[in-house]
Amino acid sequence: MGNTWITRAETGADRSAIREIDLAAFPTALEADLVDALRADRSAWLEGLSLVVADERGELVGHALLTRCHIDEAPALCLGPVAVRPGRQNAGAGTAAVRAALRAAEDLGEHHVVVLGHPTYYPRFGFTRASGHGIGVTFDVPDEALMALTLDADHPLPGGTVRYPAAFGV
Repeated sequence: MGNTWITRAETGADRSAIREIDLAAFPTALEADLVDALRADRSAWLEGLSLVVADERGELVGHALLTRCHIDEAPALCLGPVAVRPGRQNAGAGTAAVRAALRAAEDLGEHHVVVLGHPTYYPRFGFTRASGHGIGVTFDVPDEALMALTLDADHPLPGGTVRYPAAFGV
C-alpha cells in the first residue's frame, strides 16, 4: 500500500518545520539557510511556490521551493532546495512536492524552470539537459546536472545564462 501525501503552499507556521526538514536532509545548514535568505529576498520569493508535503497525520515530511531567476533577461524559476526527512525518503514525498510545485508554477502562468540536481531524478518531471537548449551557468557544474523544463509548449525555453537570486551566491 502506498503513502498518501498531502501537498499545499507553505504558511508562516511551517517555517520551523521546513528548516528542520532541510537540516535533517542535508549534511550542512547551507540549504536551510538558503531557504531563509530566499524568503527575505522580495525579488526572488514568490508566494505560493514554496510547497510542503504532509503525511496522513499532517506531519510535514518534505518541501520543494521555486524562486525567481532569469535566463538572460527571460523570467524563469529555479527549483531547489527539494528535501524530505531521511526516514521518509524513497516513498514518493519528494515526487509529490516537486509535482505540486510545478503545478503551482503553471497555475501562476510561469513558463520556465531550471534545476541543478541529480540527473537521474529530475527527468521524471520532464527536465532535460539545459545545454541542449543553449542554457548555461557562469560556474563549473557537470553538464548533466543542469536541467531545464518548459511548462508551456507555446513558450519554448530561451537560450542564455541562468542568473540566480543573490542568496545562491553564484
